Amino acid sequence: MNPSEQIDQAIDALADWRGEMLARVRRCIVGADPEIVEDWKWMGSPAWSRDGLIAVGNAHKAKIKLTFAYGAHLPDPDGLFNGQDNGKTRRSIDIFEGDALNAAALQTLVRAAISYNLANLKKNASKRATVDKAK
Repeated sequence: MNPSEQIDQAIDALADWRGEMLARVRRCIVGADPEIVEDWKWMGSPAWSRDGLIAVGNAHKAKIKLTFAYGAHLPDPDGLFNGQDNGKTRRSIDIFEGDALNAAALQTLVRAAISYNLANLKKNASKRATVDKAK
């Protein structure tokens, strides 16, 4: 089974509001950029990346948690980050039953994460050099 099929299966297994919300979050993320890749990490977590990890989504008992790998480095003008993580790297969005999903703001955050990955991750240094030469 490929990662997208595993994510489909995980969403289908959530028979309550969390399944629909995780599906909506997923649509927002993959809709933000056509080069986003879905993955299945850490024995059961949907993950999305482009030129590095963007975010991991998990269904908890009472919430959906969307953790951005480099969220502490991203602008968040819409105040989506509301999780309890206060470290130097990650930030998360906790979505509870009845919460609205600001799809436009989420896509803006995803695009900021992609920009961060391209500009700051060592594995993308050759891509940056190619872009700089083209300018």
